[in-house]
Amino acid sequence: MGTENPGRSSFLSRPPFDAAQGMASFSSTATMVESEPPFFRPTPPAPPLASTPFSLSAPPGQFNGASVPPPPSNSPPTAGPFPRFPMTQFPSNTQAPPLFPPPMGQPTFQPSADQTQSFPASLPPQPHTPFVSMGSPPALPGSTVPPPVFQPSFPGYPQKQAGAEMQASPVHSSNPTSQGNYGSVPAQPLPFQPHQGVYVSQPMQQPGSGQPTVAINGLAEDFNSLSIQTRPGLMEPSIDAKELPRPLEGDEEPKSLADMYPMNCNPRYLRLTTSGMPDSQSLISRWHFLLGAVVCPLAEPPDGEEVPIVNFAATGVVRCRRCRTYINPYVKFTEGGRKFRCNACSLLNDDLSEDADLLALCTVPSEYYAQLDATGRRVDLNQRPELTKGTVEFVAPAEYMVRPPMPPVYFFLIDVSISAVRSGMIEVVAQTIRSCLDELPGYPRTQIGFATFDSTIHFYNMKSSLTQPQMLVVSDLDDIFVPLPDDLLVNLSESRSVVETFLDGLPSMFQDNVNLESAFGPSLKAAFLIMSQLGGKLLVFQNTLPSLGVGRLKLRGDDSKVYGTDKEHVLRLPEDPFYKQMAAEFSKYQISINMYAFSDKYTDIASLGTLAKYTAGQLYYYPAFQSAIHGEKLRNELRRDLTRETGWEAVLRVRCGKGVRFTTYHGNFMLRSTNLLALPAVDCDKAFAMQLSLEEISLTDQTMYFQVALLYTASCGERRIRVHTAAAPVVKDLVEMYRLADTGAILSLFSRLAIEKTLSHKLEDARRAVHLGIVKGLRDYRNIYAGQQRLVNRMIYPESLKFLPLYGLALCRSAPLRGGYGDVSLDERCAAGHTMMTLTVKRMLKLLYPSLHRLDEYLLNADDLKSINRRLPLTRESLDSRGLYIYDDGFQFILWFGRVISPDIAKNLLGSNFAAELSKVTLNENENDTEMSRRLIKVLEKLRSTDRAYYQLCRLVRQGEHPREGFLLLSYLFEDQLGANNGYADWMIQISRQVQQT
Repeated sequence: MGTENPGRSSFLSRPPFDAAQGMASFSSTATMVESEPPFFRPTPPAPPLASTPFSLSAPPGQFNGASVPPPPSNSPPTAGPFPRFPMTQFPSNTQAPPLFPPPMGQPTFQPSADQTQSFPASLPPQPHTPFVSMGSPPALPGSTVPPPVFQPSFPGYPQKQAGAEMQASPVHSSNPTSQGNYGSVPAQPLPFQPHQGVYVSQPMQQPGSGQPTVAINGLAEDFNSLSIQTRPGLMEPSIDAKELPRPLEGDEEPKSLADMYPMNCNPRYLRLTTSGMPDSQSLISRWHFLLGAVVCPLAEPPDGEEVPIVNFAATGVVRCRRCRTYINPYVKFTEGGRKFRCNACSLLNDDLSEDADLLALCTVPSEYYAQLDATGRRVDLNQRPELTKGTVEFVAPAEYMVRPPMPPVYFFLIDVSISAVRSGMIEVVAQTIRSCLDELPGYPRTQIGFATFDSTIHFYNMKSSLTQPQMLVVSDLDDIFVPLPDDLLVNLSESRSVVETFLDGLPSMFQDNVNLESAFGPSLKAAFLIMSQLGGKLLVFQNTLPSLGVGRLKLRGDDSKVYGTDKEHVLRLPEDPFYKQMAAEFSKYQISINMYAFSDKYTDIASLGTLAKYTAGQLYYYPAFQSAIHGEKLRNELRRDLTRETGWEAVLRVRCGKGVRFTTYHGNFMLRSTNLLALPAVDCDKAFAMQLSLEEISLTDQTMYFQVALLYTASCGERRIRVHTAAAPVVKDLVEMYRLADTGAILSLFSRLAIEKTLSHKLEDARRAVHLGIVKGLRDYRNIYAGQQRLVNRMIYPESLKFLPLYGLALCRSAPLRGGYGDVSLDERCAAGHTMMTLTVKRMLKLLYPSLHRLDEYLLNADDLKSINRRLPLTRESLDSRGLYIYDDGFQFILWFGRVISPDIAKNLLGSNFAAELSKVTLNENENDTEMSRRLIKVLEKLRSTDRAYYQLCRLVRQGEHPREGFLLLSYLFEDQLGANNGYADWMIQISRQVQQT
C-alpha cells in the first residue's frame, strides 16, 4: 500500500508481543521510497530478531527495571468491562467480619478490642523497608514511615477509610511472593525512568525551574493542595474525603491552546501529554511524566462539523518536499504568494538554492497560486479550508496507488460446534448480518463471503447464477485448499438473494450438530487464501478452544503457583507462534481481523487476541454467552462493527517539527518501518499512543508542530489522506509543562505501557511502575516550591493533574492489572487488556472512573432528564438504601436497588419479580407497559447515545444480596477501602508521604 516518507534514521521499534519466545515485532523488509506513495504489498517478513520488551536500555518513558513501590491490587474478582455471564459465586480467601459498613442511616460495625491496636508515641527506626499490604503504595526504600492500617473486609464490602474511629492492626508476612500481600521491597534503583537524566532529590535552582513570580498570599495562585492532618488520638494522618478531587464532569478536552492556536485540530484527533514542549534535554530530564501523544485519526467530528474534502486535481497534493509535511494553516507564503515556508522544517526555496530539484518542487504550483493582501494573507483564504482548518482530507492523486482502490470486503468465519449452537450465537450472528446488508459501506462495490467450521471446514458457493448456496466441505486439515476460489467471495449487490437465503438457513443448518471439535487454525489459513487477492475485514466468531490441526491450543488455564514468580507473565503470552505469524501474513495482504470470543470455558484469549493486535483489529469478549440474555449486546456491537465508516488498506505517520521525533508506538497495528504504522482497516473507535523524544540538546523554535497523516481508501473507492495539524508552544519553564499537562493523554499512555509490561513482568511490577510514575512526577512538582512554609501538612499538585492520582488508583485496580490468581480469570484479564489498548482517551477515562447516577427521584417526579446528569462519587456513602442507582462504565449498566426503595418503583420496573432474587431477573427493555418503565428506558437510551462503540447491558442487583452485590458493584467503588486495598484517601496519603521523601 501507499506510504509517505519513511526517510528517517532508524530507531527502536515498539516492543515485541512475545518476549518469551524471543520474537521481535513483525515488520516488512521492503524499502520505502518517497516516489512510491501508493498501495504497498510488503514482502514476507524477515527472520525475527531476539528482543525483550521493556529492557533496561529501552527508550525514555518505558516501564523498566526492578523494584518499584507497589500500587493497589488484589481486589475481588470482577468482570471489569467483560462481565462473566452468568456470574459464578464470589470466592473468598479471607474470613469475613461480622458485618460490613452499612448504608446511611444504619448502625456501624464496631470491631472488637483484639482487632485494634494503638501505636506508641514514637517508633524506632526499622532495619528494613516496612511491609505494605497489597493495594497500598509502599514507602520508598529507606523510609521509616509506618505502614498504613487496614481493617479486614469481606470481598466487595468496603470498610472505613484511614482515619476512621477504629483501626485494625498491621499484618506482617514472611512470604514476599504470596498473593494478596506485598513482601518487603529491597532497596534497589527505581526502575520507572520516563526520561534520561539525573533526578535531583534536593531543591536546585536550574534554568526554568525557579519559583513562580506570583504572590504568596494563597495557594490557589500557584497550585492546588490538600490539607493532611493527624486526628487526635491516632498516629495516622487523614484527609477530608470531601476535599478529594473527582472528575464528576467527565473528561474535559484540553482547551488551554484554543486562543493561542485557534487553527489547531480538535483534541479528539490528537492529544499531547503536555502542550508545553520542553526546549532542552535538561528540562525534559526533570519531567517525570510520559511525553507523548494519543491519536485517533478517524474520530467522529464534533456535532455540527464535517471534515472538509479538498481535491487538488491536476495540481497534486501540496506539501513540503523536504520533510513531506502537507500544506496546513501554519505555513507562511512569501514573495507575493509564489513561495511558502514550511512550518515544520522552515524550508524556503532560497535555503537550498543549490539543489535545483528542491528549488523547483518547493515553489507554489502555478495552479495553486494566489496573491497576498496587505496583511500577507492569501486573498482566497476563505475558500481554502486546508489553510484555515486543522483537520482536512485530501483526495489522493494517481501516484498514491499502484492498483485500483480495493472494495470493502467482509468475510465471516463462524464456529458451528455444539457449544456455539447451544449458546444461540449462530442465530444472533446470522440475523444481525442479514439486517445490516443494506447498510454495509461501499455499495455497490461491497464483497462478502462465508465459511463455517467444526472438525471440518465448510465453504459456500454464492455465485449470482445460483438460487441457493452450495456447501463445499474440506476435511483434510493438513493440506488446506480452496475449492472454487472465484465464487467464495462475491459481489453483494449481484448475489444478494443467495446471501439472504444462506443467512436465513444457517441456524437450522447446524441445529443438530454435536461436534465438539474446532479446526480454527486450518480454517484461518483457508480464509487467508480466499481474501489475499483483495484484502478486507475478517470477522471470526469463536466459541471453542482450537483443538484440531495447526494452531491447536492446550488447556493451560491459570496456575496459582506461577503468580508472583518470574514465569507469571508467560500465561499472558501466546502459547503458539502460529497466530502471530498468521497475523503478520494477514497484515501484509491488507486483511484486518476482528475476533468475537464467546466461550464460558478457557479459550486462550492471550493467543487468539494476537490476531486482532497485529492486524489493527479488535477483540470482543462475551464470556458464558447466552442469546436470551446477551443477544442484544452482540447485535448492537456487531451492527456497529459492520456499518461504521471504515478506512481500508491504510498507513499512518505522525510528523514533528525539527528536533523532535516519535520513538515508540502502542496499540493494535503492524510497524512497517521505524515510524509507519500499517493499518489494514481503521475506524473511528481506534486510538494509538506514542512517545516523544528530543533529538537535539535544545530547541531553537518557539513553536513545535505536529501533523498526523492517514493515507487510506474510503469505502466509496477514493484514495484519501486525512491530515490533522496542531501547534504547541516550546517552553523553558517546568511549571509551564505542568500547567499545560493533559491528564487524559498521560493516563492513556500509562495504561498502554502498564498493560504491555504485564506481558514481560509480573502484575505487581506493572502496578509499581504506574505508582512510581505518579510519585516522581508530583515530587518534582513539589520541589519547584521547596522551602515555602505553607507546604507543611499539604499535598500539592497542578490544577491540570488534580485527577491523575485517582485515575492511577483506578488503573491499578482495573481488570488487566488487578490482584493475582483468583481475582480476575486469565481470559478476562487478557481480553480487558486487548480492549484497553485501542480505547480513545474519553472511553479510557470513562472505564476507569465510571458514572454513578441516582434515578428514583427522576422516575417518581418525572423531572427533566437533566436531573440525572449529576454524577456521584464512587463510594458506598453515595448509596442511599431508599434509592435506585445506575452505574455506567461504558461497557455495562448496573442497576442497584436499595433495601428500602419505594415499592412503587420496584413493582413498576420489575412487575411480578419485584420481590425475587435479582440474579434471576432480566430487565426486558422491550416491555414498556408502565410509565415509570418507559422513563427508565429513556434514561438508558440517553446514556447509551453518548457513545455507541459498545452496548451496555443492564444488570440488576439488590442491596444485601451476598456475595453478588459485592463483586457486581461494590468492588467497583474503588474510592472505598476494600480488603487489603487502599481507598482513595489512603492512596493520597501514601503518595503524599512518598512525594515528600528525598
